[in-house]
Amino acid sequence: MSDRESGGAAVSETEAAAVPTVSQLENEGDIAADYLEALLDIADLDGDIDMDVENNRAMVSIVGDDLGVLVGRDGEVLEALQDLTRLAVWRSTGERTRLMLDIGGFRAHRKSELMELAKRAVETVRSSGEPESLGAMTPFERKVVHDAVAEAGLRSESEGAEPRRYVVVLPA
Repeated sequence: MSDRESGGAAVSETEAAAVPTVSQLENEGDIAADYLEALLDIADLDGDIDMDVENNRAMVSIVGDDLGVLVGRDGEVLEALQDLTRLAVWRSTGERTRLMLDIGGFRAHRKSELMELAKRAVETVRSSGEPESLGAMTPFERKVVHDAVAEAGLRSESEGAEPRRYVVVLPA
């Protein structure tokens, strides 16, 4: 296929194979939902499971009241549950997944906070001309900040080692 046929960007067969189909992502969501339903039953917690496909990623949410125990302090339990859910999907499909889990709207709320943090950091860097280091963040949090900084026209990079990896916002 020529560059023109693929919309101007050459895509190798390996890259094309790496992008899951909507059907595969929906299957990942179904597997994750079954796993999480069993977990809720074991923990004797009430919650509904919502599934969606967004940005080539299965998105699974547990919604309900009193789910803080599944989020934990600063989302630590949520991160662990996401890892376990991804393992359950991998065990079933044999394929790695980029599935994203949210519980009680924690990630959605945190994303809003991070976008505001990135906006303030961009303003500081623009006015000072100096790099601005932000606190330690999870991979999800760093991605949100990197995307917001790029959208504002500046650069950013991650530095440090897990679990203390952080974002530095750089002048243009």
